[in-house]
Amino acid sequence: MRNQQLIKNYTAEGVIPAYSIVKFGAADGGVLVAAAAADKMIGVTDRIAAAVAGDRIDVVRQGIAEVLYGDTIAAGDLLTADASGRAIVATAAAGVNVRIIGVAEVAGVVGDIGSFIVDHGSFQG
Repeated sequence: MRNQQLIKNYTAEGVIPAYSIVKFGAADGGVLVAAAAADKMIGVTDRIAAAVAGDRIDVVRQGIAEVLYGDTIAAGDLLTADASGRAIVATAAAGVNVRIIGVAEVAGVVGDIGSFIVDHGSFQG
């Protein structure tokens, strides 16, 4: 289930698979695959995006989007990125800051494509 409200086009600064969480790249207007819970995540690539460096790529910044799960997820879980840009449950050790990309709409397991509400934020454990 998708209801994408804001989609922005960027330049891929590396290989970016479909349904991946992305962060700002080194250059203005560039994006890279998010690789850690502390990354400055901005959105998720859409279903037609499989890019290499230099390609133009659409990123869903607001709304309900789809993302590749890298963990067992329950509806309502706060989501962040793993080392491959997949959605995992956001958790934090004491005193550690974690950024989130959104809230899961549906349950799933590793390898599933699940819907989530793009809702940026952060919290500290």
